[in-house]
Amino acid sequence: MKAMNIVFDIWVSITRLTRFGRLIATSQPDAAPWIKVPSDPKILTPAAQRALAEAEQRHRDMND
Repeated sequence: MKAMNIVFDIWVSITRLTRFGRLIATSQPDAAPWIKVPSDPKILTPAAQRALAEAEQRHRDMND
């Protein structure tokens, strides 16, 4: 158990040193996330909604 405890202590120390080095080098406390989250959808103005509806209608009329 003592040997495992020493190994975990070393691992935690290395992890903390890595995070501290990243903080010093990049001024960011954590690494960039692995998962990219899409931005919030933008709300369309009424004019844009009408233009989109007209374009969809033209598309439907062409396919019918």
